[in-house]
Amino acid sequence: MSITSDEVNFLIYRYLLESGFQHTAFTFGLESHVHQTSINGTLVPPGALITVMQKGLQVWSCIMSEGPLFASWPLYPQVSEYPLSLMPLSLAIRKQNTDGSLLDEKDIPHLSLVDAVMHAPLSTRPSKTKMESTASLQTASDVPEDTRKNDGGEPMDVERHMSSAAAAVDFHPSKVSILQGHQSEVFTCAWSPTGDTLVSGSGDSTACLWKLTQDGSHDQPIVLPHEPVGGASQEFSRDVTTVHWNLDGTLLATGSYDGVARLWTSEGELKTSLVHHTGPIFALKWNAKGNYIVTGGVDKTAVVWDVQSGEVKQQFSHHKAPTLDVDWQNNSSFASCSTDKLIHVCRLGADRPIRTFQGHKNGVNAIKWDPSATLLASCSDDHTAKIWSMKQESWLHNLHEHSGDIYTLQWSPTGPGSSNPSANLMLATYVMFLTTNGNYVQASHFIVGGVVL
Repeated sequence: MSITSDEVNFLIYRYLLESGFQHTAFTFGLESHVHQTSINGTLVPPGALITVMQKGLQVWSCIMSEGPLFASWPLYPQVSEYPLSLMPLSLAIRKQNTDGSLLDEKDIPHLSLVDAVMHAPLSTRPSKTKMESTASLQTASDVPEDTRKNDGGEPMDVERHMSSAAAAVDFHPSKVSILQGHQSEVFTCAWSPTGDTLVSGSGDSTACLWKLTQDGSHDQPIVLPHEPVGGASQEFSRDVTTVHWNLDGTLLATGSYDGVARLWTSEGELKTSLVHHTGPIFALKWNAKGNYIVTGGVDKTAVVWDVQSGEVKQQFSHHKAPTLDVDWQNNSSFASCSTDKLIHVCRLGADRPIRTFQGHKNGVNAIKWDPSATLLASCSDDHTAKIWSMKQESWLHNLHEHSGDIYTLQWSPTGPGSSNPSANLMLATYVMFLTTNGNYVQASHFIVGGVVL
């Protein structure tokens, strides 16, 4: 069995998507032309790259272990009839004990990728201790002093709560609804403010509207096809990367890789297509009034659209790298973040940002204003989340409990400015690790109170 360079590229592309590296996946997919191959992505299961690597490491673990191999492909015809990718491990590789009996598969040592390319026997390598992930709880007093103070040295009143796969909650199958209808990966989803409709966006160039009931039942989805649009770049696919409802749930906006933002009714009717970006759109948001939409994309710009006319109200070109996320502070001001490590707060009619936040050491993946629109949260590939205030240029809180890239965050609908002002304001952050054992999710939430602004 052989594997082509196109297949390798596709496996890497899928791994990046599944791991949450959407922007890296886009760049890699564009340069490797994965969308021009004949590979049917719907037939490739999740975690395919990891599966292939695991099988290769299992082979190496037996070849490099001490003791004779009991079986190999040339010697055992009943094994050679299986393609490598489908070969049962019990047939592919076996190892003998000194008395001639077979070792159980679980006794075969597992190697890392580094171990697999080393020539030293296993017995000469230093032993390693397997570290188990456990749920932990930290309060501000448990955190190193430098993480609990801002640049001005003022103490923070923030409680940290960490959770992981070890603290996962199991749901009975009867409580889980599986929505099937897309023909490729699902990148994004969002509930309508009305609460009974879920929209999902996929790599199959469609969005789907799912009408759900309290018992979890649903009809066939309403499919929103993202057809080619005149004036838009045909170089890119039309994967749906971002979705957002207006405040009353009557209109839906979708953004896609072809650089087009599309507006739909809640029943799936296409109202208009907004064409101006020269590359994929990574984020879009309605303002609260519903008269403007802001979009951000790989062309390093943020564009504010007049919804009624469908025309560009203003384009903001302050970033030096792709714009990854946008969020309105009020009906005329919004924030944008980028892989250039910067966060700009911009206002309609202003030629320059009214505030620029610097402090992240890597690309900023997501931003979100709290319900009072006074605090801005950001998360980054530098493994930190930060909270900013318009009253100062430096970060207000620096939260670095995570050990991986933080992809997204969300404020709780509580605290000042919300319908539940007496409850604690909380911030949730999210990290996903794709390991050899499958997806490992690490999440955390921070209770923010007594903030000195």
